[in-house]
Amino acid sequence: MQSYTLTIDKFLDHAAKWSGDREIVSAQAGEVVARIGYADLRERANRLSGALESLGLKRGNRIGTLAWNTQHHLEIYFASMGVGLVCHTLNPRLTAAHLAAMVNEAQDRVLAVASSLAPLMAELAPLCPGIEHIIWLDGDLPSPVGPMGQGLRSWAYESLLQTCGAATPWGDFHEETAAGLCYTSGTTGPPKGVFYTHRSNYLHTLRALQADAVALTGSDSLLVAVPMFHANAWGLPFAAPAVGAKLVLPGRHTDGASLTRLMRDEGVTLAAGIQTLWLDVLDHLDAEGGELPDLKRVLIGGSKCPDTLIRRMEDRLGVQVQTSWGMTELSPLGTIAPPGAQASGSSASGRPPMGLDLKLTDAEGTTLAVQRGVVGHLKAKGASVVDRYFRADRDALDAEGYFDTGDLASIDEAGNLTICGRTKDLIKSGGEWINPAEIEEIVGQAPAVGQVAVIGRFDPRWGERPVLIVEPRQGFTLDPAALIATLRGKVAQWWIPDEIVQIRSMPLAPTGKIDKHQLRAEYSNEDNVVQGAKR
Repeated sequence: MQSYTLTIDKFLDHAAKWSGDREIVSAQAGEVVARIGYADLRERANRLSGALESLGLKRGNRIGTLAWNTQHHLEIYFASMGVGLVCHTLNPRLTAAHLAAMVNEAQDRVLAVASSLAPLMAELAPLCPGIEHIIWLDGDLPSPVGPMGQGLRSWAYESLLQTCGAATPWGDFHEETAAGLCYTSGTTGPPKGVFYTHRSNYLHTLRALQADAVALTGSDSLLVAVPMFHANAWGLPFAAPAVGAKLVLPGRHTDGASLTRLMRDEGVTLAAGIQTLWLDVLDHLDAEGGELPDLKRVLIGGSKCPDTLIRRMEDRLGVQVQTSWGMTELSPLGTIAPPGAQASGSSASGRPPMGLDLKLTDAEGTTLAVQRGVVGHLKAKGASVVDRYFRADRDALDAEGYFDTGDLASIDEAGNLTICGRTKDLIKSGGEWINPAEIEEIVGQAPAVGQVAVIGRFDPRWGERPVLIVEPRQGFTLDPAALIATLRGKVAQWWIPDEIVQIRSMPLAPTGKIDKHQLRAEYSNEDNVVQGAKR
């Protein structure tokens, strides 16, 4: 057989040759600002590779990105990876101090930054002495907003491409070469870096494209509302060119009105994003009316989706909802409900596609003899699963080569995975464990509930007691007694929360998940519970 290295540049090469006119659409606030075909995008990204090398970047060097879902960001993806540079995606919703820690540990030499983030960059640059160049994306050079650091050179993206761009060979390196770097959200401790190789991303793409997984085709119009700075945007920027799908990039604005307009105007058939986005879309449609006639499927990830939201989406939009589970360390797809599977009535997140294996263990790491119908500690193994964290001095695997996800989970007889909670979120009350995820699942089904979280609060007698925190659904009024009633008979009496806190808006982490760190800081002390209702 021929030698064929599994490098990411081949996806865009394939799209340029066989789907050259298929569009990549970029938008701002729901309005299209740019259209380009795969062939032209490939040509621009390839010349940008030459421009990056002209800045002195060598294979293995890291280029950080602080950017939204735009054409320029996509070109940076392929331009950097195509010549063996490492694309280090950074979350612009983090503080300058947190970003600086990642930039400095990664030893990024160049930052590609959205022009709208100039104020953040002014804070960040003085904290990152290793940065030599800033490339401003999605606009002209921004007006000066403060000192950017001595000797730091700024480039307007289009000017750099025109001045220094040159056709450059792609993929002339081993497939195990690092391609991307992404830091975890830090939900169980300080953020840790995960290196993706070309081979791991290539195989992850093939896994995601399976018929029982994302099942993306060239006839699809795909909205990527997953941030491109978060876990490879679930791998969709690679999957779309691999099959020649139309790619719709919403930019910074992912509010309900902007996404609705964009999906309608661009004939989106498949949309991907976290559940909070779809709440906004549904609320906008309920308030303003209208339909999304072309939308067929919605892929939800990020955190477990309440069954009430799934039913609401299916009924209002007439779509099939595909639930999924993944994490940064898995590149990120772990499990997904197959197209055509019935999502309503089940909290399961689907099955693992070929290429990923799962197992359940006890708390000490011993594999459970029975793997179906029991709750255990979830571990994963595969070609796109982390081996060792960036800068770590040892592997993050057990003796059989499995990675501990930190999740509690069960697997039913059909192989469907249900995440039962995070081990770090468990509440120990009177020496016994309470699982917040089970309480959240039940309360989240109430029609008046928008979002729900359960945290532990110190208790002098029991050690910890659960506090139920609820954001009401728009237009609804919460009845605390009714919420408690939904739990009776479904969980042990001593699991029932002692307090209910109603808040206007649930705090979200930069990844879009509910920020339990902030909730614990505000409500884990009884003195801070100011809107509670005793059960």
